[in-house]
Amino acid sequence: MRRLQIAVLGLVLVTAGGTVGYVLLGFGVLDALYQTVITIATVGYREVRPLDVGGTVFTIVLILVGVGTALYTFGVALEALIEGHLRTHMERRRMDRRIDRMSGHVIICGWGRVGRASAAYLRAAGCEIVVVDRNPERLAGIDHVHVLGDVSEDQTLQAAGIARARALIAALDTDAGNVYVTLSSRALRKDLVIIARASNESSKPKLIRAGANRAVNPARIGGRRMAAFALQPEVAEFLDVVMHDESLEFCIEQVDIGPDSPLAGRSLREAALRESTGVLLLAARTDDGPFLADPPPETRLEPKTVLIAVGTHEQINALRRSAAASAGDPGSARFRRS
Repeated sequence: MRRLQIAVLGLVLVTAGGTVGYVLLGFGVLDALYQTVITIATVGYREVRPLDVGGTVFTIVLILVGVGTALYTFGVALEALIEGHLRTHMERRRMDRRIDRMSGHVIICGWGRVGRASAAYLRAAGCEIVVVDRNPERLAGIDHVHVLGDVSEDQTLQAAGIARARALIAALDTDAGNVYVTLSSRALRKDLVIIARASNESSKPKLIRAGANRAVNPARIGGRRMAAFALQPEVAEFLDVVMHDESLEFCIEQVDIGPDSPLAGRSLREAALRESTGVLLLAARTDDGPFLADPPPETRLEPKTVLIAVGTHEQINALRRSAAASAGDPGSARFRRS
């Protein structure tokens, strides 16, 4: 596109220069433009009016400069059309506009098996996604908003809208790559939620030190799930259905207590969540501490307390409205997480 812009600009300048030159030789403006066009295009028409020596010399120079510029411009334009550069550029512009309108989306770095599985879950939860990968073959034909580029470069993350993103999932094939992405993302956004893939257990502490909120080993989680199905298949299937089946009436979700929530500072007994919203509170967690399962009625709901509740979608939404800092608070529309 840069070459095409330069070529078109050069053709416009040559056309303008030829028109001005013929005007100075005594042509009218329209006749001068016509004479310039037929000279550059080499169509073979006769001159609009006879040329003197100066006009002949000027025409020769215009032919040498103009014909070369026109051929170069047409060649670059043809190359762009044949190789799909123009179509790719327009598609990229459309993607950029869509990303510019996004807020609270999740960026998935790496379109492999882990990235695809994460995207499927997020889409089912109604969350907007931006996929980033440097392999054009992986991104060919996907129906998600995507950015083609190296995720280790800041401009690629910025193109994916990291300034407005809710979270980032580093799902590259190598732990070294995920560490680099985590470092770059944390440098750009101090408050961003970063979930990083760890192929080895030894890499999890490194990813946490690099700035990841959570480091996940898919193989370890998969092995635990398989063992759970072997020992307690009904329990494992129930949790799987509740967490992932969108058609089920009940669901398990997390709800954060906002700093200005009417629930902040009150005990569970005073909040009466069961009576007011109908949800069943399974656990609570304060300031990234341990989960308190089946919290007693005396438990205080401090700001940033995370509640794990089960209920219908209407009941969960009622709890979110009570826990939110204010109406329309972004925290009241969090996606479900396992």
